[in-house]
Amino acid sequence: MKILFIIDDFVSSNNGTTISCRRFAEELRLQGNQVRILGVCDTTEEETYPLEKYDFPIVEPLLQKYDFHFPKIDMQMIRKAIAWADLVHCMMPYALTYRCIPIIRELNKPATSAFHIQPENVLSALKMGKWSWLNGWLYRVWYKRIYKHFVYVHCPSLFMKQELQRHGYNNDIRAISNGISSAFVEQSHYKSEKFEGKIVITMVGRLAREKRQDLIIRAAALSQYTNQIQLVFAGKGPLKAEYQRLARRIGLKNPPIFVYYNQEQLVDLLAQTDVYVHASDMESEAIACIEAFATGLVPIISDSHLSATKSFALDNRSLFRAGDAADLACKIDYWLNHPKERKEMERCYAKAASKYSLTHSVHAFMEMCEDMVRMHRNKMNSN
Repeated sequence: MKILFIIDDFVSSNNGTTISCRRFAEELRLQGNQVRILGVCDTTEEETYPLEKYDFPIVEPLLQKYDFHFPKIDMQMIRKAIAWADLVHCMMPYALTYRCIPIIRELNKPATSAFHIQPENVLSALKMGKWSWLNGWLYRVWYKRIYKHFVYVHCPSLFMKQELQRHGYNNDIRAISNGISSAFVEQSHYKSEKFEGKIVITMVGRLAREKRQDLIIRAAALSQYTNQIQLVFAGKGPLKAEYQRLARRIGLKNPPIFVYYNQEQLVDLLAQTDVYVHASDMESEAIACIEAFATGLVPIISDSHLSATKSFALDNRSLFRAGDAADLACKIDYWLNHPKERKEMERCYAKAASKYSLTHSVHAFMEMCEDMVRMHRNKMNSN
């Protein structure tokens, strides 16, 4: 099948939807499909229909901090890309998808969509992520402008499917994990010279307000192991300087490390990690957490009602009260005080990760695509 992914930003290294799109495209090609991308792309990459980046007045500095790019709309390029495809899959609920919908209809192409981006995540950048009425309004706007035009919607978790249904989305919603790379498998844990004698606590994710790295910093200060803890935040984002100031102010002995890691480096970091923490208030899935426990780490996860990630916890020892640094510190200390239990659960978590393989996810995604193509063909025949 010739599949076109429409995604605003295909160059960001810090955006979960972009990373998922790249992985799906690679796996789909391995399974014998042709895949091309329409969006802001590296022009040296093959199999793309590149759009130029659009510089938004006023908000461009904020977009740069979040490492996100919106495209200029080029109708000629859009038409060329859609004309090539057997099936079009729209990844984001922004202007590019909105402008593509009439062309998809005109060229009579079967199309599906994805819901990876929670309104809460978007609004958190404006410090309004917990304004429920505003989030509800954005869900409705996206439905009216984008999602009502698609029969099939892919979302990455059962939680997200339930959220969409709660907000009135009556599509055929397929909950399919974004899937983890085969590189994330159970590791032999060790410590390099840099981490020798330290307790390494890691979180992977963008340094943004809704990810709540601040809670981990505060919890490390409250832990009975505070002088041994080395926090590592694998990611980049607008709040790095703020978090560095927080760590200095509360007097952490070991300053947190803030580094963006490629996949190989991340696997190595996780092999040196003692406990993985995912403190985010809002997540549609958090593939980074699955990758961590796939390597044989016990996660400690926020029980936020706006996060799908809590469903990964195998018992309450791996959950802490959302927004509560003291409770997080207690859970960290529990696992550090019970190494035998931690070792047992590391094996359980590594085993639990097997159902989130990228290959399995892409097979499920292809079933959705085939269902859409079949529906489109039947409709054409009946006309």
